[in-house]
Amino acid sequence: MAPTMAELADSILLATDAIPAGRVSTYGDVARVVGCGPRLVARVLAGSGGEACWWRVVRADGTIAAHLVAEGTARLVEEGVPVRAGRVDLARFRAELE
Repeated sequence: MAPTMAELADSILLATDAIPAGRVSTYGDVARVVGCGPRLVARVLAGSGGEACWWRVVRADGTIAAHLVAEGTARLVEEGVPVRAGRVDLARFRAELE
């Protein structure tokens, strides 16, 4: 039986919260772990009311969504993740999700 939307949303939030401080994952990374698409990950995080660690999820090229770049950059830098021109070095800071 396929998971419900509520179950997927819960799984997305749990996977996002499992990303350790000082690390990032991509929308696609989270989607692969959960079994959905990256756009659903983005939509769930956008609707989470800021409760999830949304700043630790970036685009596949390491960029932070334009409307989130200021706050996302500040939060990542606070955790020790340098952000250059709105981009995180995925080769260095990507978390391994299971």
